[in-house]
Amino acid sequence: MTEIVTRPSYEKVERKVEVMDTPYDRWISSQGIDVIRGFFVEDLYNIPLKPWDRMGGTGVYVMLDGTGYLDDAYVVGIPPGKNLKPQRHIYEALYYVLDGRGATTVWQTQGPKQSFEWQTGSLFAIPLNAQYQHFNGQGDKEARLLAVTTAPLVFNLFHCEDFVINNPYAFTDRFKGEDGYFAGSGRLYSDRVVETNFVADAINIEPVAWTERGKGNATIFFEMSESMMGSHVSRFPVGIYKKAHRHGPGAHVFILTGKGYSLLWPEGKEMTRVDWKPGSIVVPPEGWFHQHFNSSAEPARYLALKILSRKYKLQPGKIQSDVPLAYGGWQIEYEDEDPIIRRTFDEECAKSGAEVRMP
Repeated sequence: MTEIVTRPSYEKVERKVEVMDTPYDRWISSQGIDVIRGFFVEDLYNIPLKPWDRMGGTGVYVMLDGTGYLDDAYVVGIPPGKNLKPQRHIYEALYYVLDGRGATTVWQTQGPKQSFEWQTGSLFAIPLNAQYQHFNGQGDKEARLLAVTTAPLVFNLFHCEDFVINNPYAFTDRFKGEDGYFAGSGRLYSDRVVETNFVADAINIEPVAWTERGKGNATIFFEMSESMMGSHVSRFPVGIYKKAHRHGPGAHVFILTGKGYSLLWPEGKEMTRVDWKPGSIVVPPEGWFHQHFNSSAEPARYLALKILSRKYKLQPGKIQSDVPLAYGGWQIEYEDEDPIIRRTFDEECAKSGAEVRMP
């Protein structure tokens, strides 16, 4: 009989005095802030931050089990009315604004500066190795940003801090300082994939129907700043859940709206359950099936950030996330899922008073 085990929100906090195993681990342990490790984090909005000298603000690293050391995440806080120190690095970074409003200035050493304003819910990518600086536009409260980066991959490949964060090379094929680079305009790259460098409001953006992932599901993908990283916003309605699927490591799933839970499991093994709300983040381990459930009486949506560009592929071939297992894909159809999945969903919807509208 299948069992579902509930995991704690995170299992331990690594301190900088602990011995780490990789060049990347040794680097983040030198930053003087905590490193959250485990399966998921329940609330990034309120997670404690510590002074972070390199950034000039406060922060915490979030290095969850499912990353596969391809990418990481951190939360950085900007004090009221202040700014962070200028940064540059040859790892890529996607930023989502958890709370606050402010601005970011981006420039190449020999080029003009471009500035853009952001607010809670904004999403943007820093062009590779461009210099940038974040500013808090509020004088009375902290601004808080979530970043997902490829730092583990890059640090473990080069294991040289000076090369990674003080490299003078300018990738002008990605960013020259051109006017309007972060203006928020975009173009449809392919079905459901928008090429843009700035999304003003990922919380309320309208996604595109994607019924292959489940009735009522809608998703919109973003290609940003010529990056190897990708992101998407997915929405699912009340009373209907998405189909289970699996993929490679590193997908940071951040909950934007709604309350519910996710089930995650390696094939043939017990299921792990994590309960989420706005501010929660989970990273499914490589090859694990996972399935997200909105069990509340309101629609839910999440933002996923990972190394998965549809424009610059790391591997050839079609992404198989909506192709059934029977046809060589990575998705479990409703009729093939474990009965405990539907039974659990019915029970959770009954608790919240949500009408089940599954086929």
